[in-house]
Amino acid sequence: MNLENIRNFCIIAHIDHWKSTLADRLLEITKTIDKRDLKSQTLDSMDLEQEKWITIKLTPVRMNWKWYELNMIDTPGHVDFQYEVSRSLASVEWCLLIVDATQWIEAQTLSNVYLALENNLDIIPVINKIDLPAADVEKVSNEIVNLLWCDKDEIISVSAKTWLNVESVLDAIINRVRIPQILDKDNNLKVWDRELKALVFDSQYDAYRWVVSYVKVFSWEVKKWDTLYFLNTHKKIEALDVGYFAPKYTSSPKIENWSIWYIVSWLKSIRDAQVWDTVWKAENISWPKLRPEEAKPIEWFKKVQPFIYAWVFPMDTSELPQFKDAFEKLMLNDSALVVEPEVSWALGHWYRCWFLGLLHLDIVKERLFRESQMDVIITSPQVTYKILRIWDKTSEYSRFQPKLVDYNWKIYTEINISNPEDLPPRELYETIKEPIAKCEIITPSEYIWPLMQLAQERRWTLINQNYLDSSRVMITYELPMNELIWDFYDELKSLSSWYASMNYEFLKYKEDDLVKLEVLIAWEKVEALALICHRSQAAYLWWKITSKLKEVVPRALFSIALQASVWWRVVAREDLSAMRKDVTAKLYWGDISRKRKLLEKQKEWKKKMKQFWKVSLPSEAFVNLLKK
Repeated sequence: MNLENIRNFCIIAHIDHWKSTLADRLLEITKTIDKRDLKSQTLDSMDLEQEKWITIKLTPVRMNWKWYELNMIDTPGHVDFQYEVSRSLASVEWCLLIVDATQWIEAQTLSNVYLALENNLDIIPVINKIDLPAADVEKVSNEIVNLLWCDKDEIISVSAKTWLNVESVLDAIINRVRIPQILDKDNNLKVWDRELKALVFDSQYDAYRWVVSYVKVFSWEVKKWDTLYFLNTHKKIEALDVGYFAPKYTSSPKIENWSIWYIVSWLKSIRDAQVWDTVWKAENISWPKLRPEEAKPIEWFKKVQPFIYAWVFPMDTSELPQFKDAFEKLMLNDSALVVEPEVSWALGHWYRCWFLGLLHLDIVKERLFRESQMDVIITSPQVTYKILRIWDKTSEYSRFQPKLVDYNWKIYTEINISNPEDLPPRELYETIKEPIAKCEIITPSEYIWPLMQLAQERRWTLINQNYLDSSRVMITYELPMNELIWDFYDELKSLSSWYASMNYEFLKYKEDDLVKLEVLIAWEKVEALALICHRSQAAYLWWKITSKLKEVVPRALFSIALQASVWWRVVAREDLSAMRKDVTAKLYWGDISRKRKLLEKQKEWKKKMKQFWKVSLPSEAFVNLLKK
């Protein structure tokens, strides 16, 4: 295929703007998929995507229209899967921005536009759902013009449901999308046809092919059985199969310049086939030979760094080998998931997993159950903190790979704390910092006051308030990440009658008055239940934790003290009364002294139990307690 006849683009939109419906229409018009095989949300191949009506994974597909090759990537619209969007934008030259004519520009729409501009992409604006009675095309057009500084003539109005004006989208892609160029040896966009460089923007685990890498070729070509190199992981592979997406895997003799393809290498480990890596090969014999370590990898996007984590462990500890295999397969399909194995005396072997948000956490749990038949338990999510500890080379905290910083003319060690139990005693560190997120909320103006009250309860800092028009306003806050990962989004939707939209991203770490809250059951500290919270919220959590402990801890034949403490100072307590065994039930006659003797004997026996016995908590009690 001639380079001038190749067009690469992706579709970006806010959730529920019928982006996948428009993709279905494009597939049907170009006859990429037979009409009898076409269904709603064709590119959303997972059952979970079909049930929830959301896009979770990016999906590439090749279409042919008027002798042009169109490589399209369908992307998710939810904020938790923004990493999928960023990788897609790094692999194309243009993008289709879909805006709902009834919902107008949403918060995630703005975020996707900023990502596209950062990647130096041109944008084709498309207004969808113009056939609905509530559509306001003129108002949405004015918002798009103010956002992109484009002409109204460049905006395409379509109805993906009724096929109205959909073909004009394909014509605009052919006429407006710029012709791709080729990378040179310094990763500049110039012709350099002697060296293969391809960007791995996604990977998939196949039961028969194992790891399949999705690549965007920037220069040269790949054939079957070619020897290739991963420049970042230094792995040498052979291309056992190459091909394109139609949308299923379709083999091809070779991979051409500037197209989106897949490579089958029969790798089994996620460590060998990293997303963001560069596939490299030197081809021309007359050209001076380069070794793989001398080649420059493509650095157009970086690996995501999630700040929300939770502990995941199987229901049955005997399923630990299957549990490990299920996570390895899932990590191949979800590059944003970060997993570390750990061991706890309370819950046994488990994994600490980092997520991009609560929806991402819920999707991971569902996929483990559906794809690997693993029923898992996920604890409440937490965030990573930073502390400044007094520098000491002999300290046990040196294992955390510390970073030395200068604070108040003293040298301290900056340590990342992901487990509250890793937090040292208060006298051994200077400050503790929590992650802060930049949160953008777009809402109708009549809901400003209740939403500001909600943000104030979550320790907000108002940054900016900008009216988009006479009826809608965008409010920008700085909020602690720990306040966002709970039920903030649900309350936001409830207070705004589902009209408000939100987008957030990590901004910085900020020092605050944070304390470590610990739980003691029968005077013994339970490490798995420790948490870090703000001092202003500690009083509420003291009461909440001790009250819930009384409900979930099983009763014993002796009384159990349930306590919450801050730095070993008990601040709240509940007593779980002992189960009463009627030892006098077998006495049908006799005087009262015999009954008293049995009762006194039982009393002494309970004292010994309370002194020497330990309370063993079942995993169900931990799950019920760790739920919000």
